[in-house]
Amino acid sequence: MDSDPDEWFDEGDMPPVDIPLSVLMAAAAEQPDELDDVLDLTQTMMQFVAQRYSAIDGMRRRAVDEATAFSVDLASVAFRSVRLELAAALRVSEYVAEAMLVHAEALVHRYPEVWHSLHAGRIDDDKSHVLVAGLDEIGAEAAALLLPEALDAAENLQIGPFRRMLRRLIETHRASTLEERHEQALEQRRVVLETLGDGMAWLGAHIPAVEAQAIHQRLTAMGKAITAAEGEERTLDQVRADVFGDLLIDGTTDHVPSEARGIRATVVVTVPALSLLEDEQPAGSEPAVVEGLGPIPHSKARELCGGAREWMRVLTHPETGAVLSFGRDRYRPPKVLRDIVRWRAGRCMGPGCGMPAERCEIDHSIAWEDGGSTELANLHPLRLSHESAGDRARLRRVYA
Repeated sequence: MDSDPDEWFDEGDMPPVDIPLSVLMAAAAEQPDELDDVLDLTQTMMQFVAQRYSAIDGMRRRAVDEATAFSVDLASVAFRSVRLELAAALRVSEYVAEAMLVHAEALVHRYPEVWHSLHAGRIDDDKSHVLVAGLDEIGAEAAALLLPEALDAAENLQIGPFRRMLRRLIETHRASTLEERHEQALEQRRVVLETLGDGMAWLGAHIPAVEAQAIHQRLTAMGKAITAAEGEERTLDQVRADVFGDLLIDGTTDHVPSEARGIRATVVVTVPALSLLEDEQPAGSEPAVVEGLGPIPHSKARELCGGAREWMRVLTHPETGAVLSFGRDRYRPPKVLRDIVRWRAGRCMGPGCGMPAERCEIDHSIAWEDGGSTELANLHPLRLSHESAGDRARLRRVYA
């Protein structure tokens, strides 16, 4: 047949082609995904950020090397020169330029693992700053010891949870000196008044963290009781501020709704049980931790565990007798189970939410109407008070 192959068929006469479904699905999977595009671009951006730090440190090293070639020490002069040049070129302040130079030196020379993680896009620039600042607090030897765990957390957690985890890690490492450091910091306690415009002001108190947590917890509990009343239009923040002023000025809660009276602070203190037997924290033992704050001095933990009913004490020695599951017998978990759920999580389990667990609602991961049971494994704290029904269902699916 000598005719043109294109003329063998008329397009309308071509037989249908059967393409297997698996081939079609594979072809669809190869199509670029918008989220993949965002991730690829983010990784590329972090590569450029890491390379810029290398270039900045290269500027500093060359200038310092050239300056030290002379008989006099001109290293500081060379550093200032590079700082001025960098600030002028990037149109930033000298303060910002110096911070960039210092951070670049830390990444390139003292924490190369962090630089490689940034270059690979496993962490972003914000996390690199938090990580370097935290490790620099504790000295080179301790930083080298904690770096692997801290870097793993940076690569796998969002910035808020990572920041809190790093603080706990650092404070746990420094627990042996926490008592002494707390005593020194306690001498700086004070109350500060900052006057603003529009007849407003900030009133701040530099006080022990445990007491501050207790104050905020009580204000929040009272505020939630008041805002739940019918006809109340104030926000929780506004009510907290009003109650704060009322308690300090009047000293009573007689004028607030009955539901908000008699409320006391509830702060969760986790203490290794055996350490309570010692006057001082045993060497190598885990420090006591206050939910939402982190490690506290051993003497403070012993004081809080002395029997005051306002403090919920959770000992890390195995305990028995607590009912952790009610199956399908009841929908609402009792207070002891809700307290354990909040203590276990610490924060809202919603993606990206850092709301303290004590301010969240306890919700079933597998909804009660879908057959979910009321047990520890199926309960999580979630910030649901302002979420839609669809958001509630979505969060349940995430943590089911």
